[in-house]
Amino acid sequence: MPQMAPLNWLSLFFYFLMIFVMFNVINYYSFMYKIKTSKKNKKFIKYNWKW
Repeated sequence: MPQMAPLNWLSLFFYFLMIFVMFNVINYYSFMYKIKTSKKNKKFIKYNWKW
């Protein structure tokens, strides 16, 4: 029936919209950042104050 066509298009729009959103969420959370760890000792500046 032609009268039911808008409901079908609306449901398809929401269906593909949800697939698009879920695809982007999965790609966003599956990306792992590399944690930068420095093995070097932190340099402390030592001041010798002579009053």
